[in-house]
Amino acid sequence: MSVDKRPGRKRLVGMAAAIAVAAGAFAAPAVAAAPAERGGGHQATRAAMNAAVKDGVPGVALQAKDRHGVWKATAGVGNLRTKQPRSAHDNFRAGSITKTFIATVLLQLEAEGRVSLDDTVDKWLPGVVSGNGHDGRKITLRQLLNHTSGIFNYTEDKQLQSEIFLPEGFFKNRYRTWTPDEIVKIAMGHQSAFAPGTDWGYSNTNYTLAGMVIEKVTGNSYGDEVRRRVIEPLGLHGTYMPGTSVKVPQRSSRAYSKFVEPTGRVYDVTELNPTVANAAGEIISNAGDLNRFYSALLRGKVVPAEQLAEMKTTVATGVPDGRYGLGLMENELSCGVKVWGHSGGIHGSNSVAVTTADGKHSLAFNFNGDWSGNLMKIGEAEFCGTEK
Repeated sequence: MSVDKRPGRKRLVGMAAAIAVAAGAFAAPAVAAAPAERGGGHQATRAAMNAAVKDGVPGVALQAKDRHGVWKATAGVGNLRTKQPRSAHDNFRAGSITKTFIATVLLQLEAEGRVSLDDTVDKWLPGVVSGNGHDGRKITLRQLLNHTSGIFNYTEDKQLQSEIFLPEGFFKNRYRTWTPDEIVKIAMGHQSAFAPGTDWGYSNTNYTLAGMVIEKVTGNSYGDEVRRRVIEPLGLHGTYMPGTSVKVPQRSSRAYSKFVEPTGRVYDVTELNPTVANAAGEIISNAGDLNRFYSALLRGKVVPAEQLAEMKTTVATGVPDGRYGLGLMENELSCGVKVWGHSGGIHGSNSVAVTTADGKHSLAFNFNGDWSGNLMKIGEAEFCGTEK
């Protein structure tokens, strides 16, 4: 889930700010002891985690996997009141990382011959995308997935922002259920951003519509299809499509936000009806599961080779070292290493999950606060050995 402000002018997951909600998400406590570091060590990563906590992030939960094995580490706390430390196994709201799962389902459906990425949105959702320059007859499913549709990003609607991204609105509406039709109607009330295929603009509405297409094609909810096609086959036991459930399953930490006032009061925003994020950002996962998912995906274990090639066919985003495929971001780090994955944010939670193209070196981590911390530095540290 995100507010698009031409996301992420930073190198790691160039769209890291694309997860930002208000001042933080939708993007000093003690440092927990770490397990022994293996192989070449993760000293730079550890230092970057500590720096994030020093910068104000309540806590960091992280797992990395490389040729030496799995490294699990935490910094800071999962509960500001009790000072309970974070766990590397914490479940957390992963925001726009949901998009990779949604794109994966649509690409599996394409491989089965049930849908084509060149189908228009109107073929599956007749009349849904129309008005104010929007025309579903001229927008393809591919353009939804790579954010070249020009469809207005519903999380930029001022009224919706006041209802979910400001303290008074959030606490009034945190348990409210939002329907996809309601969300798309909000977007259609605004002028389209550009003609389809002529530019790039991150829009959560694209994935709301993608979820609706999955339901139309299969007769099942997008959540059920993600569970059946991805979560269960890969054994992602800490990954959930929560629907209207407001809880984050244990083991988990509290999630904190300052909304639009980064120097203001800290609010506990752990409980939230994630239908406001729907297919654009509702997923709950953990670092281990996300590493398993992205590694398997890049190794060709989740979609056929033809569909993986489509996912990795990228378009420019305006970020020098970042490009966007189909629910998948490509970023070149300062040391020349290219990583694939996604970032994700929602109230009180900022996350990153990336892997190398061969799927052999993966990193996933979460901040349980949305107002500070540099996601880029942790990625740079893990893959480049620096904190640039």
